[in-house]
Amino acid sequence: MGIGLRVPPARSRGQPLGRPAVTIIIGLSIVERRKQTQRGPVDFPRSHSAPVAERECKPRISAARSTPASPSSAVSGSRTTPCQTFTAWCNSHLRKAGTQIENIEDDFRNGLKLMLLLEVISGERLPRPDKGKMRFHKIANVNKALDFIASKGVKLVSIGAEGEEVAGRVLETSAKEGLLLWCQRKTAPYRNVNVQNFHTSWKDGLALCALIHRHRPDLIDYAKLRKDDPVGNLNTAFEVAEKYLDIPKMLDAEDIVNTPKPDEKAIMTYVSCFYHAFAGAEQAETAANRICKVLAVNQENEKLMEEYEKLASELLEWIRRTVPWLENRVGEPSMSAMQRKLEDFRDYRRLHKPPRVQEKCQLEINFNTLQTKLRLSHRPAFMPSEGKLVSDIANAWRGLEQVEKGYEDWLLSEIRRLQRLQHLAEKFRQKASLHEAWTRGKEEMLSQRDYDSASLQEVRALLRRHEAFESDLAAHQDRVEHIAALAQELNELDYHEAASVNSRCQAICDQWDNLGTLTQKRRDALERMEKLLETIDQLQLEFARRAAPFNNWLDGAVEDLQDVWLVHSVEETQSLLTAHDQFKATLPEADRERGAIMGIQGEIQKICQTYGLRPFSTNPYITLSPQDINTKWDMVRKLVPSRDQTLQEELARQQVNERLRRQFAAQANAIGPWIQAKVEEVGRLAAGLAGSLEEQMAGLRQQEQNIINYKTNIDRLEGDHQLLQESLVFDNKHTVYSMEHIRVGWEQLLTSIARTINEVENQVLTRDAKGLSQEQLNEFRASFNHFDRKRNGMMEPDDFRACLISMGYDLGEVEFARIMTMVDPNAAGVVTFQAFIDFMTRETAETDTAEQVVASFKILAGDKNYITPEELRRELPAEQAEYCIRRMVPYKGSGAPAGALDYVAFSSALYGESDL
Repeated sequence: MGIGLRVPPARSRGQPLGRPAVTIIIGLSIVERRKQTQRGPVDFPRSHSAPVAERECKPRISAARSTPASPSSAVSGSRTTPCQTFTAWCNSHLRKAGTQIENIEDDFRNGLKLMLLLEVISGERLPRPDKGKMRFHKIANVNKALDFIASKGVKLVSIGAEGEEVAGRVLETSAKEGLLLWCQRKTAPYRNVNVQNFHTSWKDGLALCALIHRHRPDLIDYAKLRKDDPVGNLNTAFEVAEKYLDIPKMLDAEDIVNTPKPDEKAIMTYVSCFYHAFAGAEQAETAANRICKVLAVNQENEKLMEEYEKLASELLEWIRRTVPWLENRVGEPSMSAMQRKLEDFRDYRRLHKPPRVQEKCQLEINFNTLQTKLRLSHRPAFMPSEGKLVSDIANAWRGLEQVEKGYEDWLLSEIRRLQRLQHLAEKFRQKASLHEAWTRGKEEMLSQRDYDSASLQEVRALLRRHEAFESDLAAHQDRVEHIAALAQELNELDYHEAASVNSRCQAICDQWDNLGTLTQKRRDALERMEKLLETIDQLQLEFARRAAPFNNWLDGAVEDLQDVWLVHSVEETQSLLTAHDQFKATLPEADRERGAIMGIQGEIQKICQTYGLRPFSTNPYITLSPQDINTKWDMVRKLVPSRDQTLQEELARQQVNERLRRQFAAQANAIGPWIQAKVEEVGRLAAGLAGSLEEQMAGLRQQEQNIINYKTNIDRLEGDHQLLQESLVFDNKHTVYSMEHIRVGWEQLLTSIARTINEVENQVLTRDAKGLSQEQLNEFRASFNHFDRKRNGMMEPDDFRACLISMGYDLGEVEFARIMTMVDPNAAGVVTFQAFIDFMTRETAETDTAEQVVASFKILAGDKNYITPEELRRELPAEQAEYCIRRMVPYKGSGAPAGALDYVAFSSALYGESDL
């Protein structure tokens, strides 16, 4: 904006400057300002501009730049006039050229010193002055000065070289108000200072002292100033300004204090000197503010990157530690030890893994948020260190879940194997004990030679007895083979006590072979004796023949009634009950057989009584007595109800297990479809969100709360699942949903709602950072949804092209290919909603750039191509200054002092590839 100097109509141009023309010096001060800033027209702060936020940087005001002005430049004594003020101001510059003026109204009349003053102020050469002393020479020189002033953008109104009267206002109203606003803003924090004008507001001197203290607090102790000492305050300001700021003393303190309304132009001229002196600090402050803002964004992004790296490292380290534990498939020898392993695995699934699921989800959310912030701040995308990409973590997580599933299958398989081993081992021990009890004494009996001194009848009895033993021995063949088969199966299933089982089985087999050999030898001996002995008691033989099989049946019945079982369902238990009922149905027939056997014994006793034979206390053909048969029969009758009770108890237990299965299935059949429906609903929400982002976020948060509230159902299902596992129930025909299916679906639902919420949050960040309205975002989403043909949250390239054309883009192949590289950098062949939003907002977004940061550093460096650590510490807050010093590389150009830093390379690196 130009500054106009207004005068009443004067004589035609061509006459020398008149006496009132001294006010043109204000225009000269504007030229001085432009020389210092190398900018366009003078730009005082506008009256409508908002105050610039103060930063923590130290004010950038240079120390004394030169030797203080000579006392002769000060105005003292009598009342100071505006002409004296302007004369002092002019002399402060003319003394640099070795001259001065005495009277501004006369000494500028010929234009020579006016042109000299302009050369000193501007640093430029003016046209050669006319050396003549004629009136037209003077007019020509003054016109050259006025033309030069006008060429610098200073608006001269009604002023000519020929004018005798120069009146009116020196500055346009807007410029005056701008300077006043600058003074008000700088002095606002100070007590007893209220700048409202350029006359009475400056009488007590506190306003001038406040201006100095604001920029150079080291020069004035403002706290010690008193409002009742205006002369002292003014003189302090004048002396400090002249000594340290190179501002000549243009005013007189007593004159200002004793005048009801000091001269406005004089004070304005003097105050403008402070504005010029401190303008460099303003510019540096603005530059430093920009740098601080850029560095703050970079530091925050680096902090988020470090947090991501830390969280990713911890999660990957946890997976690395967990996988070997899950891959350890070394089984335990006992059921209790394996059940402890199962309990440890259950604790892992319920206590240790869920927090890691949340960490994984939060890691993805943090990564997406960081990438959004980087895009919004015009930074390159974050590339995590090797092995810590989101895809790397996802792959590691999938590997963990695969190993986890294999570990659980192995655990259940091992428990079933141990359960079967336990059952087989118990069955082996029972049958082995029964067989060993049966064989006890058999070898001694077969080795006897009692037939040597026996009668024929006794030999026949021994032979028949031996035949009964052979029958019994043959009946036990199946038991021995069963024992051997059980031992073989225990070996094949890697039973931990297989050695003792094998040893016992081998002993039984060796003994069995020995019994066979001894039996054959005894039969051979008895058959040789049979030819000599003929008397046989047929009845005793018959008793033996029928008692032995019956006794064998009794032994089998006792064995069956005491047999252990392993069932997993009500149906299997019912099958055992049915078999037991069938066995009970054979008892009447067995009782008739027992009566017949007892009848043979009665016949023997009858014959003895009839023929007076001595009663036979024993049967020579068999060791069994009728009492033995009756005793075993009584045992069978007692074991039958006991077996009934045991089977009924097992049936009740299986019925409880069945209820647990049905209870779990009822919940799982409700929870599974609910989770699936919620996953689909969240997917539809993500593809078709409507309303404002805040309304969308509220709806999603409500959905999230509903899902969280549903967690109690999952916990109840986990409790039922634990009861099933504690009851060793591993199958359930009433539902297709296993606990693993429910867990995976639940984790997928939590991840889906979290990702959808994060997408809306990122849209809020995008909207706020890019200045988008809710209507714009709704328009973008409506366009995206319209061309999202598959409703999967992504557009095909052809659909994306159609979408852009619908929004007014005139696309050629080259331009569309360029846009596709922006929205689909990985060449996946699809465009996501976030990529679409980023593209639409990036087209008009205003972000900081490397060029802007370089320009700001150049200001702080005093227009140099490098900057020193001292300058950074002086201009920036301590933390950010040290941040720059640590990261800037040394400046390699010529003419730089030791320790100079390259701010251009640093600024470019801020917008280059990440170091992490």
